[in-house]
Amino acid sequence: MASATPESEDAAECGLEELDDIITQPAGGMTMLPNTAYDEVYDNLLVGDESDAAPTAWVTHILNAAHGVDIHHVNTNEDMYRKLKVTFKGIEAIDHMSFNLYPFFQESADFIEKALDNGGKVLVHCIQGVSRSATLAVAFLMLKRHMTVKDALRLVRSHREVCPNTGFQQQLIKLDSQLRLQRHDKLQTE
Repeated sequence: MASATPESEDAAECGLEELDDIITQPAGGMTMLPNTAYDEVYDNLLVGDESDAAPTAWVTHILNAAHGVDIHHVNTNEDMYRKLKVTFKGIEAIDHMSFNLYPFFQESADFIEKALDNGGKVLVHCIQGVSRSATLAVAFLMLKRHMTVKDALRLVRSHREVCPNTGFQQQLIKLDSQLRLQRHDKLQTE
């Protein structure tokens, strides 16, 4: 799978309506659920659900974006993957508009980047593989591959039916604004 370029022709700031269009436009204005357990959304980066169909035979790292023990979480841990020599990280996120996933963007992106830099293959999953995991994958692409939120979401959406909840979308827009400001400040000092 070829990587997308970090340069964006669509560099303008965006809002929720534009992200919603990116999510629903390929399905004729509808929100769809994926029909696969996981999909590769970027080179060696997979987004998926909680199913047992996860490719643990060849995945080297798993990021559980729904780590926890109740019905709204996926109860996995590093002990479960140790024998398979899979590195595990859990984020105890709730798929709710009011949940602040933003503080986990950088540590999740660092986890994914370290794995990819070492030749690994990463599965980021949650319960359905559409909101929490997709949000962390988009944040990775923004932070580590220097994509705008629109470019990153388009790339992920082109490989998997995803639909981050509105609160997560707002947090991605916030990240996009902050990264845009950092790039502007950097250009001003050069």
